[in-house]
Amino acid sequence: MSNPDNPEILMAQPRGFCAGVDRAINIVNEALTRFGAPIYVRHEIVHNAYVVNELREKGAVFVEDLQEVPKGGIVVFSAHGVSQEVRKDAQARGLQVYDATCPLVTKVHLEVVKMSKEGFTILMIGHAGHPEVEGTMGQVDGGLFLIEKVADIDKLSFANDEKIAFVTQTTLSIDETKEIVEALTKKFPSIVQPRKQDICYATQNRQDAVKFMAPQVEVVIVVGSAASSNSNRLRELSEKLGVPSYMVDAPEQLKPEWFVGKKRIGLTAGASAPESLAQSIVARILEFGPRQVRALDGVVEDVTFSLPKNLVG
Repeated sequence: MSNPDNPEILMAQPRGFCAGVDRAINIVNEALTRFGAPIYVRHEIVHNAYVVNELREKGAVFVEDLQEVPKGGIVVFSAHGVSQEVRKDAQARGLQVYDATCPLVTKVHLEVVKMSKEGFTILMIGHAGHPEVEGTMGQVDGGLFLIEKVADIDKLSFANDEKIAFVTQTTLSIDETKEIVEALTKKFPSIVQPRKQDICYATQNRQDAVKFMAPQVEVVIVVGSAASSNSNRLRELSEKLGVPSYMVDAPEQLKPEWFVGKKRIGLTAGASAPESLAQSIVARILEFGPRQVRALDGVVEDVTFSLPKNLVG
């Protein structure tokens, strides 16, 4: 049993890689092993600088435009998914494609296509400019509108008999989405909701772990990169719970003054942050003063996703 007077680092459970991220990184590594460098990856495979740099050193080349990939080259689509236009472009250029889109994102893509064919106007709750949002909205030609905040709903005007449905970006805050969903259902009582909540299990589990951890600590460190949506939501959540919170993706970004007089430090990691990076950040915190490291109780995830058949077949 822990002694509250002993300085501690409390480790949130679960934290770090989710099954979709694990799969995406494995796809790039497997492609590098089978075909050798270079392997082109459209967009950062996952939003974590440490992971991207590690893969770059092995021979992965990250591009934003498929025009940068030589004709007939090997390309991996990132975990965030791509639009139909990108898929057609890859086919037209004769590229050998390995799709690392997270299966939970693919589920949302399929929902959008199905509802569009059924004549629905679709609203997507998400952040403008995020590659997952761009990929999802690019599954259909028109009839899909982005909702970023409750205020956006006030601007919507549809005919009384219009069929309306919504989907969400998988990495949003559950609390933030709940508020928007409530406003949508109030304005459009007959709006069709996804059969299964689109926010992924890993996002929910990591947020629940922060809710459990935050009341027990005086400062929270979130291991994650600035571009990572789910990491940003973890930091925002712990701040909302009244705990000073900082997001870092390298040990040298830690500042000693964050920990002065703090007995209990909480640490979590976004779904795209590797455990090795989290441990190197723990090691750096320990240099600021002696502490015990204790893992908190929480959900043990056992979800796994298989690699694409065209890569392992």
